[in-house]
Amino acid sequence: MKILVTGAAGFIGSHLTEKILENPENEVIGIDCLIGPTPAKLKTLNLQTLKHQSRFTFHQENLLDLNLTDLLQGVDVVFHLAAIPGVRSSWGSEFEPYVFNNILATQCLLEACIGSSVKKFVFASTSSVYGDKSGQVSEDMELTPLSPYGATKLTGETMCKLYRENFGLPLVVLRYFTVYGPRQRPDMAFHRFIKQIILGETLTIFGDGKQTRDFTFIDDCILGTTAVLEAENVLGETINIGGNQQASILEIIAMLENISNKKAKISFQQKVKGEPRQTWANIEKAKNLLSYSPRISLYEGLQKEFLFLSSVYKEGDL
Repeated sequence: MKILVTGAAGFIGSHLTEKILENPENEVIGIDCLIGPTPAKLKTLNLQTLKHQSRFTFHQENLLDLNLTDLLQGVDVVFHLAAIPGVRSSWGSEFEPYVFNNILATQCLLEACIGSSVKKFVFASTSSVYGDKSGQVSEDMELTPLSPYGATKLTGETMCKLYRENFGLPLVVLRYFTVYGPRQRPDMAFHRFIKQIILGETLTIFGDGKQTRDFTFIDDCILGTTAVLEAENVLGETINIGGNQQASILEIIAMLENISNKKAKISFQQKVKGEPRQTWANIEKAKNLLSYSPRISLYEGLQKEFLFLSSVYKEGDL
């Protein structure tokens, strides 16, 4: 199977590419222009295990600069993960890259897929499209994003729906809920907290720390994502990919203190505009359509991320 992965050097994209290539019958074309909140050096490190893989071809290019029609020749599946992430940086003058990389690039890729050999187009979306909801959220709930970032991802979902309805493109939308683990972006909370603990710095909490999230370990996220390859009856579906444990930021810090055997110094800062009070995924559809069942506990996942980042910062890679 020939598979195109956009955002292949990113946190989720690099793990996804590695998993796909475990099947010797698969080959992957990866695209990433190495921009965004993750430093280019770190994204390059994400590709270390892939660079000598004969069934992996990498293009360090922006989707808007590529001849996508040629690139899609013979491609069976597209995983479209490329995007500028992050709520805090999507306000004000920093919004323009979100427009180009989250909206325009998605539209160009969808256009290029019309009449192509692509049998499944998987669009990576986010829990940010839901906005602030109480209790578990299912895929049919009203979508009210709180940030410009969330609005761009919802726009991407809407375009996928339009291209399916008008051109019959084989679309599947996956909504990820706060994915964490080794290679997590440095702007995300777990990475920041672990780095600050390792370096003996004060941990920055935005808000009161009682906000809760549905945290999804990267290995579970990838199992749910790759399940789409063989799943039947998923075209046109939108599916939540969440974890198996909800927790508050203060509870996370307590776990990290236990894992690191260090007492954290904490500074509370003003709440970030656009952040929901809680996220909590209803994953019944993923269980039914993808046989998805998260396996990694939150504590175990935090241990794995702490061990990975301890090595990264010890080696001076960041």
